[in-house]
Amino acid sequence: MDKPYGQEVKFKLDMDKAHPAPSTLARGEWSSKMEFLLAVAGQIIGLGNVWRFPYLCYKNGGGVFFIPYVLFLFTCGIPLFLLETTLGQYTKQGSITCWRKICPLFEGMGYGSQVVVLYSSIYYIIILAWAFLYLFCSFNSELPWASCGNSWNTETCVEFDRRPADLNWTVAENATSPVREFWERRVLNVTGNIHELGSIRWELALCLLLSWIICYFCVWKGVKSTGKVVYFTATFPYLMLAALLVRGLTLPGALDGIKFYLYPDPSRLTDPQVWMDAGTQIFYSYAICIGCLTALGSYNKYNNNCYKDCVYLCLLNSGTSFVAGFAIFSALGFMAYEQNTDISKVAESGADRFYDNIEDMIGYKPLSLIKYCLKYVTPVICMVSCSKS
Repeated sequence: MDKPYGQEVKFKLDMDKAHPAPSTLARGEWSSKMEFLLAVAGQIIGLGNVWRFPYLCYKNGGGVFFIPYVLFLFTCGIPLFLLETTLGQYTKQGSITCWRKICPLFEGMGYGSQVVVLYSSIYYIIILAWAFLYLFCSFNSELPWASCGNSWNTETCVEFDRRPADLNWTVAENATSPVREFWERRVLNVTGNIHELGSIRWELALCLLLSWIICYFCVWKGVKSTGKVVYFTATFPYLMLAALLVRGLTLPGALDGIKFYLYPDPSRLTDPQVWMDAGTQIFYSYAICIGCLTALGSYNKYNNNCYKDCVYLCLLNSGTSFVAGFAIFSALGFMAYEQNTDISKVAESGADRFYDNIEDMIGYKPLSLIKYCLKYVTPVICMVSCSKS
């Protein structure tokens, strides 16, 4: 005989008390929209804008690189950026639990994205340690990378701004700059080969510890502390970029660098590598598919106009990339002017350098076919294979 309705309700309530459902802690919210905008801007704007985009631009046809870049921006960048941000705002969950609400089977994608974030954080914080070391060294009365009179400099070190007037730089191929020797011999203490690990660089180790401590205090109170920190971390890089841009444009040779950066080569559009570089740049610089946008969006209010926010942030990201190219290549033009060499040798090729590293390890150059496979053939085959699978 079925139980009366009142008894069924009472029985269900008793069962709920005996076996309560797991509760989810309520997530905080950004104190203002500005905190969200600055937090996302700080996440997506970085080395991918300041160096990677200008390098890819000059490598892949200069001004014509904007054609595939803009195409991928509107077909992939903005839609996926909006998708991830709204996913977090709608579910009010992070990059793992948001998938559990949609489909528990998809939760593995959230864990996979966190592995990517873990690896990215490990190597990015090392870059911060390098930056701290350079910052501390810059307080010396004479910059340690400005002269060749330091203990780590070699006999081939030459100060370009004080070079002899009769020195032929096209012949003096073994000459090295004090900047390069400071980086390779003072900061990294590069060893002769991969089997020589070298000793611990205690200055770098302490700078790395400082970086981790600062990161901890930036997030230790969750959105409350992060929302305040982003007012500095998201705006200060723009101040530095503006200073670099103004300074770079006033240097001799800057115009040649900018021409080299934007000189159009329409024939490059037939190269599939150009289109692949444009697509990977969008995914890289927009922090897509790593879960960060979902986590940041989860702290928004439910009725926040995330559509407008995402469009503005995407345009800000791409605009920063374009402007950063002027700052970078004006400086490269000045370096080429000082060294009396071609700009292409100053901004040498993410494949040719790696090929030289292989030669340094094994003692001879591999087949040239290997290098071109790594640069062109292998990525195309991988892309086609993934699209067919």
